Amino acid sequence: MSGDVLERLGFAERHLSAAARAVFDELSHTLARDVVPLLADAWDAATMPPEVIDALAPLRLMDPPGVEPGEADSSLFSGFRCFTLARADVSVATIYTAQAGLFRTTIRHGGSPEQVEEWDPLVRSFEKRGVFCLTEPDHGSDIAGGLATRARREGDTWVIDGEKRWIGGADAADVLAVFARDEADGQVKAFLVDRHAPGVELRIITGKVSLRPVQNAHITLRGVRVAEERRLGGVNSWRDVAALLRRMRSDVAWIATGLQAGALDAAIRYTTARQQFGRPLGGFQLVQEKLARMLGNTTSSLALVTALSANQDAGTWSDENSALAKMVTAERARETAALAREVLGGNGLLLEHDAARFFADAEAVYSYEGTHEINALIVGRSLTGASAFA
Repeated sequence: MSGDVLERLGFAERHLSAAARAVFDELSHTLARDVVPLLADAWDAATMPPEVIDALAPLRLMDPPGVEPGEADSSLFSGFRCFTLARADVSVATIYTAQAGLFRTTIRHGGSPEQVEEWDPLVRSFEKRGVFCLTEPDHGSDIAGGLATRARREGDTWVIDGEKRWIGGADAADVLAVFARDEADGQVKAFLVDRHAPGVELRIITGKVSLRPVQNAHITLRGVRVAEERRLGGVNSWRDVAALLRRMRSDVAWIATGLQAGALDAAIRYTTARQQFGRPLGGFQLVQEKLARMLGNTTSSLALVTALSANQDAGTWSDENSALAKMVTAERARETAALAREVLGGNGLLLEHDAARFFADAEAVYSYEGTHEINALIVGRSLTGASAFA
């Protein structure tokens, strides 16, 4: 991170140890050397090369050597990890965070102590890959009250029926963390379902124009049987699910911030190299104004997510803070990515110059893990004391 234009205000230096900063320097080098050269073809082909996880897993970014366990487990550390990954590519950040954020958080904060002890080492090592299965074909923003997937208990076994949609990375997963409504008490429960269990059918969603290398799936569950020991003991109501989402939303805000940093990097590379009218594009006033606006968006977003994670590490977890961060950073990401594409002109539409990926992926980040409108209503409720949810 040394010499980084975004580190003029010293975010990483103030909040991370030297050992942690070294981890992210190594991650940046690995991404530049082993991952970024694969991205244009991966995006064009709508596939995630296995070499991506092969390059990242050995870095042990969930329990990095030399970093104190408390720091490695902090929101700030996971935030800078999301930021660094997304700065290279949002699809890469999404796939890695599906494991390190969504699935691991579900295990660690939704499982019993025994389940955490059994599963967390497998998740950290990527020996077991998993995904978070909440969204459904007919229920996204209204999933709290509309969750339609059902589970019924038969002795020491649960039987699950329903559908899940937009589940990123499910094709490469060993385990699906499936949320379903218990028919007996109407409460939401969570289950670790084997990806290849009888009754599990997975269909890849095609035709996407955003996060193309991420294989999002439509999953159908018909009479899928799951042992009681695979039910996560800490998820017994929607309140428990909401607590998981609160933790995960901060990661998405960091990804939205990293997206802006990557778009800014692409814009600076291009405008300082591209010659027009006898001089670099970066020497024109209107281009510099756009670059300055991009830096302002990115820097303010980085300040916001850093403050959010610092508060969370101090024990302050609130829906409104997480929602505000996701809402603001995703909105700024849209503008920053559009400005990057704009200063590249027609070349901004070509994958070879990187800005096109960030431009398209900003739309996915704007919508997933809580839309702008839903997050705004969470913030508005905290400001007025009145819920405007329908």
